[in-house]
Amino acid sequence: MDDNFMAQVAKWQKEPFDKETQEKVTALLNNPKALEDAFYTNLSFGTGGMRGIMGVGTNRVNRYTFGRNTQGLSNYIKKKFPNKQAKVIIGYDCRHQSDTLAQTVADIFSANDIHVYLFSALRPTPEVSFAVRELGAQCGVVLTASHNPPEYNGYKVYWEDGGQIVPPHDNAIIEEINATQFSDIQFVAKSENITSIDKEVDEVFQDACVANGRLGNGDRSKLKIVFTSLHGTSITAIPAVLQKAGYSQVYIVDEQAEPDGDFPTVDSPNPEEPAALALALQKAEEVNANIVIGTDPDADRLGIAVRNQKGELELLNGNQTMIVMTQFILEHLKRDQNKAYFIGSTVVSTPMMEKLASYYNLDCKIGLTGFKWIAKMIEDYPDEAFVGGGEESFGFMVGDFLRDKDAITSSLLACEVESTALSNGETFFDQLLKAYEAFGLYQEKLVSFVKKGKEGAHEIKKMMDNLRKTPPSEIDGVVIETIEDFKTGIKLDCKSGKKEKMTLPKSDVIIFTAENGTKVAARPSGTEPKIKFYFSVHCPFNNRLEYTALRSDLIDRIDRMCVQLGLTA
Repeated sequence: MDDNFMAQVAKWQKEPFDKETQEKVTALLNNPKALEDAFYTNLSFGTGGMRGIMGVGTNRVNRYTFGRNTQGLSNYIKKKFPNKQAKVIIGYDCRHQSDTLAQTVADIFSANDIHVYLFSALRPTPEVSFAVRELGAQCGVVLTASHNPPEYNGYKVYWEDGGQIVPPHDNAIIEEINATQFSDIQFVAKSENITSIDKEVDEVFQDACVANGRLGNGDRSKLKIVFTSLHGTSITAIPAVLQKAGYSQVYIVDEQAEPDGDFPTVDSPNPEEPAALALALQKAEEVNANIVIGTDPDADRLGIAVRNQKGELELLNGNQTMIVMTQFILEHLKRDQNKAYFIGSTVVSTPMMEKLASYYNLDCKIGLTGFKWIAKMIEDYPDEAFVGGGEESFGFMVGDFLRDKDAITSSLLACEVESTALSNGETFFDQLLKAYEAFGLYQEKLVSFVKKGKEGAHEIKKMMDNLRKTPPSEIDGVVIETIEDFKTGIKLDCKSGKKEKMTLPKSDVIIFTAENGTKVAARPSGTEPKIKFYFSVHCPFNNRLEYTALRSDLIDRIDRMCVQLGLTA
């Protein structure tokens, strides 16, 4: 173990750290590997803020690491808004320690003479984004680890536009945090600077969700919906929003309705994982439901299942859901001919979004992974109206009344698609097939590998380095046409050798595109100890009777590519 690492351990064994923390650090001395993992680095901000395992140490979530974040953020806020008392919104989810950590964060802001509006109980993450703008706050913080395992918690920061922090604020805030010592943290609250909020914001938020998501014209009373919150926060909003919108047949999965940070009925509270929706699918068959909706613990991602051509419930991926819902919005949008519109997506999401935009004669702006970049588009293009958009990882945003992915409004929108389709003798799945007929049949797949701890971080780095040093020349027998390396900011034309600079911010992402349009992207996760590989393949689609066979062929192509790249378990 190096001296700097052990120096940090020594500091945590004395003041300003409390006795309990000191004792836990001392106990870790008996487990060198666990000690190293807790202290070898500092938790840092990634794609969706800061996330980590709860415990003592610089690489863990605790009152001191989050306290240091909050003190540094307080310092930055006071520098940016010197002539007024700034306001901060604080929300939290169902995670262990979320409520106590939220109170600690509130105390520190208040001690720094920043007025805090603290939600009285757990709330969906999108409601925090909404509240920042609704209450005219300069900043927002939500304590959540989204869909990560139970041992995680996290710290997500919003700026005054309601979007997550992006340049230049993110780097400036990180500099303030790095310049803050643990002894600088002001833990003693000024109670007069803390205001509790709940129903007065809930009502306005839910009404806004209905106003933005209720776009269809179907008979809502006939739609049968099965909904699960997966033990998370959406139970506080989705049933009420669906009821306000006119849906009366909503069947809640009772076993998963109670918020619980242990997520006892699932291995992973992630709607991207089919197993997470198993209970909901079972209930849907019992009641003959038309649609199944499940959300992650902080209610910013949604997974859905709908009836396919055979009448069977089929789980859709994030790209499929995004395409159908975006097209539905565009079909129902009353466009002002004097105004420019755009949709948004990310570099690892389906290329169908760009084809969709071209068909409807509007722009599709593409950003890096993470909804903060879509929110930034809204700020960067104030003369253009954002319609909606999303990313492959089951996130979607309807309009710009809030500035983060939003499973509340998106769940309503999914029901609007289904109820409108049913009134026309069709289904949600039919709308997906129509999109494939118009733009081609696309099949995407995400392959992830978990690499935990210090050794895992090194292994992920090595895998990314190898892809850069020895990139594939072909994939599934088709020549690679371009290589986009977002870390260097260079796009290479493999045939001509020509290089051009890319306009997006630098990030540890590399994308290979073959001559037939096949795409393979690789990136380390910004929120979990994972490396992710994204595949996108497509083919012409003219006959719905061929859907199953063609889709199977595309899946086989992806499987062959995984073998070629050594991405098999």
